[in-house]
Amino acid sequence: MPTRTVAVASRVGLHARPAALFTQAVTAAGIPVTIATDGRPPVNAASILMVMALGVPHGQEVTLAAEGDKAEQVLDQLVALLATDLDATA
Repeated sequence: MPTRTVAVASRVGLHARPAALFTQAVTAAGIPVTIATDGRPPVNAASILMVMALGVPHGQEVTLAAEGDKAEQVLDQLVALLATDLDATA
């Protein structure tokens, strides 16, 4: 299963708007994706409640994993999204 690690660039971390944009992108990808922080088990990255419950602050690294034919491409797109300050794009 392919994985990627990225530091969350949004100033508020993965909360509210950035979490919504991220989970929408995961859902649109159409393949199973998980997200995990150091020391915590992975959760469904398409669930805004699970993503927000991780409490990921600005700058913390997360690990994404995906399954499926286009897993590598999807992970690259999600990493690019998380590496962007999604609060600045409002």
